[in-house]
Amino acid sequence: MAANPSKAPSRNPHAGAHLDRPEASGKDSFSISDLTSEFDVTARALRFYEDEGLIAPRRVGLTRSYSKRDRARLAWIMRAKNVGFSLGEIREMIDLYDLGGGRVEQRGVTVERCREKIAKLRRQRDDIDSSIDELTDFITTIESLDLPRGS
Repeated sequence: MAANPSKAPSRNPHAGAHLDRPEASGKDSFSISDLTSEFDVTARALRFYEDEGLIAPRRVGLTRSYSKRDRARLAWIMRAKNVGFSLGEIREMIDLYDLGGGRVEQRGVTVERCREKIAKLRRQRDDIDSSIDELTDFITTIESLDLPRGS
């Protein structure tokens, strides 16, 4: 999808990623404004995740009512999105929870996906470090050249 349904990045790169922080109010349901405030996302983003089948709020008239399950899924989505997982990867990891293995299978697949992503990022970092070294050497070479007089 071309448009990004989330707000512009906040100053805290992990804003909205509350996977490790359980819901403390004891509420059983949440309004769209509850979740947009807590997770620093737009209502449009929540509707997008709903359209994608990642969350499934109940409808009470025209109002959406989000469950604890929806909130937990949104926390998972935000955290996974913040570390660079695609929507397809996020869907796969979330859907594993609904299968017979539940959290055990989800945890194993997620850990493996995270390890793969770390390895990829380390390769990218090595490539960037190599490019920086090459550019630095090139600058040194250029600066050491004798320039003809009058240039």
